[in-house]
Amino acid sequence: MAGPTTAQRGAGQQEDTPDRPPRPGAEGRRMSRRTLLIVIAAAVLLLGSGAVWALYGSSWLRTEQVRITGVDVLSPAEVESAAAVPMGSPLVSVDTGVIADRLRQKLPRIDSVDVVRSWPHGIGLKVTERKPVLLVKKGAKFIEVDAKGVRFATVDKAPGRVPLLELTPGQSASLRRFGSDRLVREAVRVAGDLPGGIAGDTEVVRVTSYDSISLELTRDREVIWGSGEEGAVKAKVLTALMKAAPKAGHFDVSAPTAPAVSGS
Repeated sequence: MAGPTTAQRGAGQQEDTPDRPPRPGAEGRRMSRRTLLIVIAAAVLLLGSGAVWALYGSSWLRTEQVRITGVDVLSPAEVESAAAVPMGSPLVSVDTGVIADRLRQKLPRIDSVDVVRSWPHGIGLKVTERKPVLLVKKGAKFIEVDAKGVRFATVDKAPGRVPLLELTPGQSASLRRFGSDRLVREAVRVAGDLPGGIAGDTEVVRVTSYDSISLELTRDREVIWGSGEEGAVKAKVLTALMKAAPKAGHFDVSAPTAPAVSGS
């Protein structure tokens, strides 16, 4: 009788080794994977709950201080008061946009403000104040006008080296066509085009119409500027004229290609 084949002997040997652990089936693998996913989900839930509690429920990340930078005329105390930051509230819940809007509304001198969270306990307010480029006299006081033509503050004392704006258009066609706000912006435009040295000597910017703007300088000098157009060219021409005729008292750059100088 023939003996068992090699395949039969191998099969028999496998059957004769009961101590060998059975290979896990597909069902076991699915259960292991499911258990792992449940553990991961539970860990994520616990971590998320802990983070939410730390941000909103704990005393660790509460608003405790306000840091203010960039102020010059305004004081930190009045900025902090106007900001009304909700002290003691969770830092994450502070509405920075509302605070910025509130500051610009209550303090017109503020041109812009960046409101940022400074973890773990602070709010930072980086303020940019408006700077006056012209002054409008009102009785014994002065209204400050910034580079955008915004009248933003009334002060008792005129800041140094800021010229007065005299707006005297009467019932001119310019006033009917452009309106006083546009004429103020033209005056601001001219003031912004003046070279540093001439700007420092300018005492009055006078506007009688859109095309008729003049300057009063120190030492009784006068500049006929014309309209606010071609400001950069007019500034260069005026600088050259003043260097060529330093003792002159009247300069006309309203037509910069044909300027004029008189008085000495």
